[in-house]
Amino acid sequence: MINVHAIPAFEDNYLWLIHDNRHAVVVDPGDATPVLGALATRQLQLVAILVTHSHADHIGGIEALLRHAAVPVYGPAREPVPGLTHAVGDGSVVQIPALGLALEVLDVPGHTKGHVAYYGHKRLFCGDTLFAAGCGRIDQPPAVMYASLERLAALPGDTLVYCTHEYTAANIRFALTVDGDNPALRERASTVAELRAGGHITLPSTIALERATNPFLRCREPALQRAAADPDAKDMDAVAVFAMLRNLKNRFNG
Repeated sequence: MINVHAIPAFEDNYLWLIHDNRHAVVVDPGDATPVLGALATRQLQLVAILVTHSHADHIGGIEALLRHAAVPVYGPAREPVPGLTHAVGDGSVVQIPALGLALEVLDVPGHTKGHVAYYGHKRLFCGDTLFAAGCGRIDQPPAVMYASLERLAALPGDTLVYCTHEYTAANIRFALTVDGDNPALRERASTVAELRAGGHITLPSTIALERATNPFLRCREPALQRAAADPDAKDMDAVAVFAMLRNLKNRFNG
């Protein structure tokens, strides 16, 4: 049986531990110390490391983990990843025999040029591309990020979404400013507020929930088109709506 547990790190990161109560894979280990602690507490043997992109808070612990255990490191072919042994790209399949785990690699650039996600067993490990009720900042043209989000949104609705930051409450506060009449979003806001008040994690999400409440996946909805409207623009397409929403989010201080 495959289990997934969150290892909190830094202020709001989650390092995901995939395990079967014996062997473990860690996703985006930005800090080795909490990973080693979790492995020791659960008496797990680390067998692989998966990386979605090369930002420091996702790769900073790799070298220390490799000193603990010489394991394969899977990461995007187009980004520098320390200790990389298996460069992966779109269509690659990561096989972890010790766990009976097979994950398809999806190219999802936008947050970074070479960002990848890992999908399988009804689970999606998407790094900083898709967040609960939000998306990552972009360093590529908006059309690139939007295409990546559309690709993830097309996955089955019951797919569990494991992103890497506890941004949900803040993302919902923004979402309510542009999609406040959405009943599914208002319900999610209430649920998330209760979870956070109790000190609980808000993840994983699901693709179905993101389709219903994430403004960046709803760029064809009239409410989001109105919220993003540029008075000088006519007939904005979904990419233009996305770009406007992302700019509004960048300036949002709520």
